[in-house]
Amino acid sequence: MTRDLSPDVPFCDSDIPWLDEIPAHWTITRLKFVAEVQSGLTLGKNYGTVALVEYPYLRVANVQDGHLDLSDIATVMVPETEAESCLLKVGDVLMNEGGDADKLGRGCIWAGEIIPCLHQNHVFAVRPRLVCSEWLNASTSTEIAKAFFESRAKQSTNLASISATNIKELPIPIPPADEQIAIVAYIDRETARLDRLVAAKERVLGLVAEKRRALITRAVTRGLDIRAPLRDSGIPWLGELPAHWSSRQLKRSATVIDCKHRTVPFTSEGIPLASIREVQSWEVDLTSAKMTTEEEYLLMIEGDRDPRPGDVIVSRNATVGAAALVPDRSRFCMGQDVSLVRPGADLEPVFLNWLFRSDGVANQISAASIGATFFRINVEQIKELLIPLPPLDEQRAIVAHIATETAKLDALRSATERTIALLKERRAALIAAAVTGRLHIPEAA
Repeated sequence: MTRDLSPDVPFCDSDIPWLDEIPAHWTITRLKFVAEVQSGLTLGKNYGTVALVEYPYLRVANVQDGHLDLSDIATVMVPETEAESCLLKVGDVLMNEGGDADKLGRGCIWAGEIIPCLHQNHVFAVRPRLVCSEWLNASTSTEIAKAFFESRAKQSTNLASISATNIKELPIPIPPADEQIAIVAYIDRETARLDRLVAAKERVLGLVAEKRRALITRAVTRGLDIRAPLRDSGIPWLGELPAHWSSRQLKRSATVIDCKHRTVPFTSEGIPLASIREVQSWEVDLTSAKMTTEEEYLLMIEGDRDPRPGDVIVSRNATVGAAALVPDRSRFCMGQDVSLVRPGADLEPVFLNWLFRSDGVANQISAASIGATFFRINVEQIKELLIPLPPLDEQRAIVAHIATETAKLDALRSATERTIALLKERRAALIAAAVTGRLHIPEAA
């Protein structure tokens, strides 16, 4: 790791292989010597006849990487005495015990957003004693710290968790107090600047997505000839459409096939199973699909429900309306949360796939969806969807136009996403360099 320091700052070996050298006047200590690690509340206890008090509490979902999400705060009934041992205090550094690998050790500073507030046992409250909260938060958020957490965590499939005992062993570089303050101020300034740039780029992504959707919607509802005479479609969301086009229910131009709500068995080998996860891209993606038996595939063929090239698979649950084209004669089964739409002779498959990405169809699906937590739609409602239907030659021209124009927007989106990734990498590298003494910060010299 390179240094960006004035040459008169002496360095010494940190005795920690992954940290290398630190400024000679800094010290290295374990987290347990500069902070207390408070474990949280275990839910589901039976307190018998003890008087209980209702408290809000933080869960892993509330503690994001560098910020809090307080949009959904749960409450719990606990005895007053137990609540006292799990109360958050202003300046606590929150750290997640684990969950998905990206949640391990992530956290932020608690600024007293809700008073009083407890924390669940899957969220640690690290309470600084000999360092400032901002320094501790910066030190524990680096890739170096995350690597330490991963090395000490209990690992299972896609999950990881770390104990309070292991968190306490995290090595922490400690500069003098005045340097801590100066370095933290520098980190705040620079990360705020980078965060503003990221926010600006994310707004660009939003505008690109909006423009892409509008482009698709206009093409599939108005066509390409701006001089074409229009007529009222009689459909509120559609309004006017080219006079020579028709509009009809999807079932009149396509066969919508239910999966009969079959619950298929999962196997380690066999036939891929396409469910809602596999229809999030333009084409059905079986890369991470679960497997089922050959017998299930044969039953699907017998029922004329086997996916064929040109079919469109549509999600009916959770990600309602997501659609993907079947690109080739690959053998796969469909899960119970999707339906197969087989276009008829007057409907181009690719045009149909674009229709599912238009505002008109999306709004109909949204209006027909039911459910509180996870939305769902039934097959009959998919059949009843109203679609604009131009002649086949126009459908093909529209498809070519959309492909050309969305390719330009997709290139812009990809370039913007790369810029955002680089800015975030720069942010992480800056924090890591600052808290290990490898940046020359005049105020801290």
